[in-house]
Amino acid sequence: MPAGEKLKPPPQAKAAEIPSVDRLLRAPPLQTLLARYGRTAVTATLRAQLARLRRAALAGELDPGGLQESAIVAAVGAELAYAARPALRPVFNLSGTVLHTNLGRALLPVEAVNAVVQAMSAPVNLEYDLAAGGRGERDSLIEQTLCELTGAAAALVVNNNAAAVLLMLSVLAPRREVVVSRGELIEIGGSFRLPDIMRRAGARLIEVGTTNRTHPSDYAGAVGPRSALLLKVHTSNYAITGFTASVSLGELVKLGQAHGIPVAVDLGSGSLVDLRRWQLPAEPTVREAIAAGADLVAFSGDKLLGGPQAGLVVGRADLIERLRRDPLKRALRVGKLTLAALDAVLTLYREPERLAERLTTLRLLTRPLAHLKAQAERLRAPLERALGERYEVAGAALFSQIGSGAQPLEQLPSYGLAVRGIRAKHASLGELAQALRALPRPVIGRIADRTLRLDLRCLEPEEEAEFTAQLESLHL
Repeated sequence: MPAGEKLKPPPQAKAAEIPSVDRLLRAPPLQTLLARYGRTAVTATLRAQLARLRRAALAGELDPGGLQESAIVAAVGAELAYAARPALRPVFNLSGTVLHTNLGRALLPVEAVNAVVQAMSAPVNLEYDLAAGGRGERDSLIEQTLCELTGAAAALVVNNNAAAVLLMLSVLAPRREVVVSRGELIEIGGSFRLPDIMRRAGARLIEVGTTNRTHPSDYAGAVGPRSALLLKVHTSNYAITGFTASVSLGELVKLGQAHGIPVAVDLGSGSLVDLRRWQLPAEPTVREAIAAGADLVAFSGDKLLGGPQAGLVVGRADLIERLRRDPLKRALRVGKLTLAALDAVLTLYREPERLAERLTTLRLLTRPLAHLKAQAERLRAPLERALGERYEVAGAALFSQIGSGAQPLEQLPSYGLAVRGIRAKHASLGELAQALRALPRPVIGRIADRTLRLDLRCLEPEEEAEFTAQLESLHL
């Protein structure tokens, strides 16, 4: 051995220096973790950390600093904090899509949030008739309001609109025929197709017309003794343009009445009000479908309605009662939290003059462009400081979309921040987007045309402080 060179201890000697579990559990720095996460979780995480150190020591790869008590406690604390994070986390939706399916669709107004908290923390009359002092029907909690808002005779609620359509088909058309225009055979997110729902319900699909043109005679020619339902589907997530023809709901109702066949409408996004009142693109309303003579109308609760995830069915009282009494309805029913939120949201519709102020979805859709521009000006400098010299940040005119299949061709003028990387400084927009998603409250933007676009439509003014504060922890 050359003079002056120290003999390195063997890996086994380094492994022997690793402190024991019992010693560390008695150490003062670990008491805070024990109080916060409990002995079981802390002990299991500590054992795993010491096992990693032991493997590293035996492989001759152990960093001596890793054996310090403070380092071990810090590593255990970081792992426990990560494991304790909720799986469902709040994010900043700067994608430009207001009703973003992957981000939970409609945000609930404060009235609905308070109603849910109350329903979680106290017994409620979910299926108890307070007047009669006996068992009640949970749909009755929202039925009267839904009928008032839509003009329908009866209503029920299930867990989403696909379930609502499944229930209608399963109860009204098992082993019988359902007539639908070929141009309305929709597919929604996750490759979920209307023909698949029909097949699961045991109904036989009868397609009429062509992709772009369907006439009343096409329906009339398909009606027969096995026909159970005429189905009209609102193609909310796509549009067919050019040389087209479709059958109106009114025409379909006349045909159904002539043959004694119910007409059902899958309205999808399901608006309860005329959005043109707020200078938004027109969307067919549930009341219009009922007024046109539809026997049943199914629609979503968490899209344009602005409520919780739910599938609502309104229409003829006798048909609603058949759906309500079927065993499948019980399997698809919603719980007290959904009903509490839905009741609170529907109540807001009784004051349409205040709806844009109180209903979160409508408030976001109608935010003034001037407010968005002012917000972009306030946020540009903090974002520039956080990103450094590798990126350029500028205010930019953008376009938002309603989302969740509503008005696919319509865009809402919006405003936000456009971030571009400087090539000479090897800036990566992909890395930046990933870093933004790694923040305590992840930021979801959209990359297009070599630009990271941060649409500010869904960032409300009271959230700005939280947004800017966490930019200090951005790691690029």
